Order: sequence, then C-alpha cells, then structure tokens
Amino acid sequence: MTGGEVPGQDSPRLLAGISFLTIADLPEWSAGPTSAVADRYAALRKAGYEAVQSLTHREVSEAGLIPTGIGRILDDVDEIRELVIEHRDAGCDCTTLQVGTGLESDETMDRLADAMLTIAAQEGYRLYLETHRATMTQDIWRTLRLVERFPELRFNGDFAHWYLGHELTYGDMDMKFAAMAPVFERTRFLHLRISSNAHAQLRASDPDEAVHLDYYRRMWTAACEGFLSEAKPGEYLAAHPELLPPRSGYPNRIHGVRGGVQEECDRWSEAAFLLAVVRECFSAAKANVKAAKIVDHPDVAIVNEGE
Repeated sequence: MTGGEVPGQDSPRLLAGISFLTIADLPEWSAGPTSAVADRYAALRKAGYEAVQSLTHREVSEAGLIPTGIGRILDDVDEIRELVIEHRDAGCDCTTLQVGTGLESDETMDRLADAMLTIAAQEGYRLYLETHRATMTQDIWRTLRLVERFPELRFNGDFAHWYLGHELTYGDMDMKFAAMAPVFERTRFLHLRISSNAHAQLRASDPDEAVHLDYYRRMWTAACEGFLSEAKPGEYLAAHPELLPPRSGYPNRIHGVRGGVQEECDRWSEAAFLLAVVRECFSAAKANVKAAKIVDHPDVAIVNEGE
C-alpha cells in the first residue's frame, strides 16, 4: 500500500484533495462556494482539486472528482470489512480510518491492526490508519510500538492531533521528530491542518503562527520523503486540507466587523494556502530523496531531471 495510482501518470506526485468538512457551512463572506453541494463540487474542480474525502461518494464521482473514504471503527473488525467493501464498490481510491478509543490494550490494538492489514489485502483496497486523538493512535509511543509489531501499516498523518494532544513543543523537537520517523516513513495520506499546544485549528497563513507552521513543514516534508522513497510510477500522495467548521469547536472565533462572532479566517482560502505549503514540502522532499540517492549511489546517474 504505497499510494494511490493515476493511469498514465509516470512520476510519483502529490494529489490535491479536500475534506468535505472544509467546505461545510462556509459563511457568506467566504471566497468559496456556499451554494448546493453539486455547485460546490464543480467549484472545487475548477479550483484545481482532484479528490474529495466525504461520507457520500456518488456526487463526488458525478462531478468528475475522485471520491475518498473516511470512517471510524471502535472494536468490531467485521465493520472494517463492511466499510472497505462499501467504499471500494463506490469507487473510492482509499479510506482513512480512525480506530479504537485510546483505551485499548496492546492485544486489542494488535487485533485491530492485523484485521486492517488482512482485510485490505483480501479486498484489494488501501486503508490508512489515522493518527487521531481518542483512538488507538493518540499516543505517539504506543503507535511507534505498534509499527514495530506491524511494519506494514501505512498512515494518514493528521499530525495536528499529536501536536496538540502531546503539547509537542515542550521539549526537544529534533529528538521527537527523530522518534516519529517510522510513522513519517509510512505516511501515505495527509490531513492538512495546523494546531498549537492549546488550539486545535490555527490560521496557518497568520505570520504570528509561523513557528508552528515551520514545524508542520518539517513533518509534511518527512512524510513526503517517506512516500517518495518507495513510490512506484503512477502513484500519488494525497493531501487533503481538513479545516473543520465552527460547530466542531475547532476554529478560533472573533468578533466580526458586522457584529456577532465569526470564524477567524476563511477556510476556503486557508485550504489553498495549506496546499501551497505542502507542494513546497513535496518539492523539498524530492530534492532530499534525490540527494540521498546520489550519496548512496555516487556512480549511478540520476536522469529524471524533468520530474
């Protein structure tokens, strides 16, 4: 399970997707579409998006976009198979899965991880285990031990949960990023959102949040390197801005110029900003991987200059 595939696309690449939550309940002052769902999907395609992660998939396909699955499973492995079959048959390219509650024993974690891998292989479908609070991957240390036991696992890196849940910037960040490398190396999908040690969803384009954004750049670049290190021709790493609406409690809110309280920023514009950032990370990762190949194989010419 390296990454999604696009027929006819030779070089491994980044795919621009978006979560349905990012365009949900956009305020009237947003630069994005606030009309019917079909019109929103048409606007996404016009804006250059290629995929939509959603709970429903037919309208995504009808708009000429790639449907992507998302789900949450507590401890019933039969539900994993049902979800996989439903999403595969609906034409989804993959599914990111939140698993468990965070209160599992190691034995239960192993049973669920083994079921994910077995079912994905049997059904010929890509499943990515999501790093998420209130699931069995909420703790970095236990997730790393899980990877040791199941190195075949591949992840949806929703690193905002670890950044917030672990108050990550307390302590040595270089040490922490080095420890997290096994997850970065196995990340094949990205949820784009930045948090701080105290807030679940920041305005990434705010210069005052640059210290946090810089750390996310490092994590996303490491994830891109992990993908590129083993990607095959035609495969892609999907990156989906997942910016939640106010009803989730995630975004900061401010007093609006028209009175009342409103979201701190326009999620539509922020999504475009985050995609621009991750594209920079992908380009940096390509250069890093290429340089590493030259160091490891100095007598082998690297000829893919046009990638």
